[in-house]
Amino acid sequence: MRLARLFNEGLLGIMALKLIIYGWIRMNELISSGIELMLIGMGMVFGFLAMLIVAIKTMSSLVLRFFPELPAGQHPGMHHGDDLGTIAAITAAVHQYRKKYQKKD
Repeated sequence: MRLARLFNEGLLGIMALKLIIYGWIRMNELISSGIELMLIGMGMVFGFLAMLIVAIKTMSSLVLRFFPELPAGQHPGMHHGDDLGTIAAITAAVHQYRKKYQKKD
């Protein structure tokens, strides 16, 4: 009965309107907070990736400065006739191992 009287007097409509406006304002605050958080997160990721690119380029330039590339034909893995006895021993050991553990079909 009391609710019907408030509605007839227009007080219930005003209270409902206040609740709707408060909800709308609260929703706008939540959306703006969400957008702000999104932009901060995207900015931090962008900053981290930018720092990572700078660090990689810096390390690359330092490596090239202190350890320049060797001229063609002078790679450290190439042997020029020295230590042929060790190479022959390793080859013989691999051949013997393969002969011993060869699968029999």
